[in-house]
Amino acid sequence: MPGLIGRKVGMTRVFTEEGRSIPVTVLEAGPCSVVQVKSEESDGYSAVQVGFGARKHKRTSKPELGHAAKAGLEAAPRLLREFASADGDAYEPGQQLTVGMFEAGQRVRVTGVTKGRGFQGVVKRYGFTGRPASHGHPMSRTPGSMGPGTDPSRVIKGKKLPGRMGGSRETIRNLEVVRVDSERNLLFVQGGVPGSRNSYVLIRK
Repeated sequence: MPGLIGRKVGMTRVFTEEGRSIPVTVLEAGPCSVVQVKSEESDGYSAVQVGFGARKHKRTSKPELGHAAKAGLEAAPRLLREFASADGDAYEPGQQLTVGMFEAGQRVRVTGVTKGRGFQGVVKRYGFTGRPASHGHPMSRTPGSMGPGTDPSRVIKGKKLPGRMGGSRETIRNLEVVRVDSERNLLFVQGGVPGSRNSYVLIRK
């Protein structure tokens, strides 16, 4: 089955019947429109192209409007993504996919872009412990020795060093769906999800 494109609303908590508090991430999932169905015969692979949101007409190019019109959509989607699907024949352009395809207790995986942290050192980026912090150590947060001296006289590739942190595509697997609100198109998923508020995420079973 194809997944859904959603938007991260924020985090809250829900209580079980036993009174246990569960931290959840609220996702506005769909409704998403099926824009194109790709098949092995015509495209070389099977996938379902799904759109989320609507873009302003004046900010949309003619090719994008024409692509959306083929699916019977009045406006071009704000975001387009493809989901690999072996049963592409079960979907047709213009079909609406809603959060009703999920149910409480299911396991999903959510993909998003993590928050950008900028250029960071090894202590924050990788959790290095650093040098001794007592008596005013002059280099308490440096990465330490760079590599072998005489042979091979260079820093081995892959060494953890300071650099840009965050802003990368990450997938969290095996998240449990705690609650589904079909009226407001909301999905309550246990635990954290990559990205900041209002960022886009992909939700798949």
